[in-house]
Amino acid sequence: QAQLVESGGGVVQAGASLRLSCAASGRTFSNYIMGWFRQAPGKEREFVATIGTRGVSTYYADSVKDRFTVSRDNAKNTLYLQMNSLKPEDTAVYYCAAKTRPAGWPATSRTLYNYWGQGTQVTVSS
Repeated sequence: QAQLVESGGGVVQAGASLRLSCAASGRTFSNYIMGWFRQAPGKEREFVATIGTRGVSTYYADSVKDRFTVSRDNAKNTLYLQMNSLKPEDTAVYYCAAKTRPAGWPATSRTLYNYWGQGTQVTVSS
C-alpha cells in the first residue's frame, strides 16, 4: 500500500509560482506512475500531469502545459509539481495519486489511480 501526503498549497496572486510536494510512504514509490489531479468547486476532478517511474516521461493537460512541471525524487519518495504563471482558473484542491496497476501511457484517467492523497488547496487571486 501507499500513503500520500500533499503540501505546499496556499493563496497567491495571479502570475505567482508555487511548488507542491507529495510525500509517499513505502519502499516501492519508484515502481509507481504518479499523477497530479485537481478539483475546483462544483467541478469534477481533472487530470493535470503524470510522470513515469524514472521521471523521464511526462505528460500534461493542455491547460497547464508550458506553465507546470512535474518531477520526482525516487530517493526521497517525493513527487513535485512546480506551478508557474498561475491563473485564477488554477484555483482548486490539488491531489497526488499513485498508479500501481499496469495500464497504457499516458495515464490521464483518474480511474487508473488506486492511491490518493488528501489534497492541498491552491487559491489564485486576480
